[in-house]
Amino acid sequence: MNLDFDKMGGLVPAIVQDANTNKVLMLGFMNQEALDKTRELGKVTFYSRTKQRLWTKGEESGNFLNVVDILADCDKDTLLIKVHPVGPVCHTGSDTCWGEDNKEDIMFLKYLQDFICRRYKEMPENSYTTSLFQKGINRMAQKVGEEAVETVIEATNGTGDRLIYEASDLIYHLIVLLTSKGYCIEDLARELKSRHKG
Repeated sequence: MNLDFDKMGGLVPAIVQDANTNKVLMLGFMNQEALDKTRELGKVTFYSRTKQRLWTKGEESGNFLNVVDILADCDKDTLLIKVHPVGPVCHTGSDTCWGEDNKEDIMFLKYLQDFICRRYKEMPENSYTTSLFQKGINRMAQKVGEEAVETVIEATNGTGDRLIYEASDLIYHLIVLLTSKGYCIEDLARELKSRHKG
């Protein structure tokens, strides 16, 4: 990645975005050394213009910004850094430096998908998800069917709370099944998007 550090006297703006929610969390500046340190640590490190030194976000608070991806813009003079934040980002205690909440419950499905993918790769012992993968495709498909039936029963004869509970079980087991077949919930989103006519 060749960046134009000369345009701003050795620095480039670095926009930090939550990789799951897509919320912009903060803006800082990096020189080449800060970028190199960010890559080395896997934690966002800026160049502080006031302290005239490198500082890793979270070095005092523990609220690190764990790097997922680093992208340069089309002019090669601005960075977009996608992260998984640990705790609030702003020194005021806010989730973002603009005082916004960084909580969108729908994005938990992406986190859950990533978690289930890790379970599939690592297969840790004493994990319910691991046990489903080990039992094979027939059992996983059966669980999706069972949870679908329970969701229908709650929808027709149950309570709202039980409907949400059973539908959540259905989604979880469906993600497990998809993962075992090499697919993910994002594939469903793409399919639904392609069908949507607005």
